[in-house]
Order: sequence, then structure tokens, then C-alpha cells
Amino acid sequence: MPMHAFEDLPPGFARTLGPLHVTKEDILAFAREYDPQPFHVDEVAAKDSFIGTLIASGWHSCSLNMRLVADGLILDSTSMGSPGIEEVKWVRPVRPGDTLRSHMKVLESRISKSRPSLGLVRFHFDMVNQADETVLTQTNWVMFATRDAEPFSGEGRNVLAAVADSLPGDHPQRELPPISANPFFEDLVIGETEELGSYTFLPDDIIRFARQFDPQRFHVDAEAARHSLFGALCASGWHTASVWMKRMVGHRDRIRAYALAHGQRPARLGPSPGFSNLKWLKPVYAGDTITYRSTVTAKRPSASRPGWGLVFHHNTGTNQHGEEVFAFDGMVFWERRG
Repeated sequence: MPMHAFEDLPPGFARTLGPLHVTKEDILAFAREYDPQPFHVDEVAAKDSFIGTLIASGWHSCSLNMRLVADGLILDSTSMGSPGIEEVKWVRPVRPGDTLRSHMKVLESRISKSRPSLGLVRFHFDMVNQADETVLTQTNWVMFATRDAEPFSGEGRNVLAAVADSLPGDHPQRELPPISANPFFEDLVIGETEELGSYTFLPDDIIRFARQFDPQRFHVDAEAARHSLFGALCASGWHTASVWMKRMVGHRDRIRAYALAHGQRPARLGPSPGFSNLKWLKPVYAGDTITYRSTVTAKRPSASRPGWGLVFHHNTGTNQHGEEVFAFDGMVFWERRG
């Protein structure tokens, strides 16, 4: 019997998770696969970047926090996954040699109205480095079975959407024309959409990512997944999100190549301060192909960074059936013209 069921996680429950040491090789390996921006993959290039030094991808930081939570709580619990993330703030970079811990606290908990054997627990995490400096904050809900719950099997397709829809946030789908070929901050048009590309989640890739960052049984064991809430092997939500970043960087690389081929200087993007309102609306199963899109929703000049603006964007992932499986609202520093 798992140590922690829904009843064992009342408001006020707190724990420090970790430690977890991060090497330069860890940072490079994740970034080369999912987020190969210069300040994540090249120490020399990073010196001339917005940041000035090699740092971990923000999505890597989120995945590392997931690993801390998995080892410190989730793997010995009745957890049935998360419907989404309210907010993440990347407060400080994670750097090579950092040792991370995560301070966890339960903010609230409630039983699902439609499924009394399923509870929702709202957590807040402060991930800190060896100097006790906060590098990431995160607030999100996790689903837990009650201690006397009957086994769930194969209901995940509907449960995630129902739970996610009950949480704050609005994620309308948009079908709009793409933006210009090499946009600087001034060129971005609010409401226009870019299609970033598609990705097919293969079983080996799902298992490989999950073993490193999110080794819950429905992500690493196809047979065990058959008897879980989801009914089949499915990708970690952080895997789905990291592939969004992979496709975004690939899209930006194509824009850069186009600009250079036409004698233009490509517009640069800086780091992201964080994101909010992330929802995993449906499971991403082995064999699913997800198409990612990004829509500019707002922009403003940066008060703290001359020559840069802050751009806000809404992002989605849609499977081969036309179902939205993933959505979040992000922000990024974007170079201004001249």
C-alpha cells in the first residue's frame, strides 16, 4: 500500500525534497535534445548572449523539480498525474554544479465532485540551489486516489479534460495566418499564429524521458499502464512540454536560416521569465502525433532591458484526432529593431 493517499496530504503538509546535483553534462544533454539555444549548449556563445553564461533550459529546471517530487513523494503515493500547472517562474538560472532541493507545501485539497474516490491536491514548490537561492517557483494540482478507492483503469482520456476544465484559465483554439518571416518585436502582430511543427511520441522515447525525470508507472511500464487511470503507456506532461520547446527552437532556426539567406540579421530571442496556466488536457499516448502552435497575445517594451520587449504567447498541442492535449501561456524577451 502506498504511503501517501489523498487523505495524507492535508493543507499545510510540507516537506523538503532532494538533494539533486546538476552537472554541465546534464545541462548540455537536455538542451541538445530539447532546447539548443546558444546559452544552453555552448559556453563560448553563452558569454555573448542575453545571459552571459551557460545555464540550464527552463524546461530542464521543471523536469528536475519533477524528479525531486517523484522521488520524494509521488512514487510512494496514489498519484494519478497532474491536470496542469498554474504558474512557473524561473527566478534564477540553474547553472553547472548546482545542487537543488525543492521545498514543497500543500496549499489546499478537495475531493472531485464527479469522482468521490479521486482527490485534487494543490502544491507550491520553491526549488532552491546550494546557496538557498530560489531558482524556480511552481504552483500546480496533482490527482490522488483516496485510500479506499477502487482501481481505476483506462478512464484518463476523459478524467484529465474534466479536471483541467474545472481549473482556472481559458484556452480557446485559434486558426490564424502565420506571422512574417523574420519579425522583430515591432513586427509582431497580436492574434497571429505560427505552426511550429509536429512530433510523434514513440514508446522508447516516452520511457527514456520518464526514467530520467518522471518514472511513474504509466510512463515507464506499458503493462502497468494498462491497469492505470490512463489505460496505456503515455508521455510525461513535462515530455510533452519539452517537445514544444524543441519544435519552437526548430522553428526559430528556420526563420534564422531564411533571414541569413536573404541578407538580413535575424531577430534574437532572450530567455523566458516563466509561464502560467499550463494544462495537460488529454493523455499523449505512444504513437500519438502532436502538432504545436503559438499565438502572440500581447507585447510591451521592457522597462529593465533597453533594446528588448516582452512578448506574451498562447501555445497549444493538438493530436492527430484534432483534440487539444496541451496548452499554456508563456512570455519571452524579444529583440527590438535597431
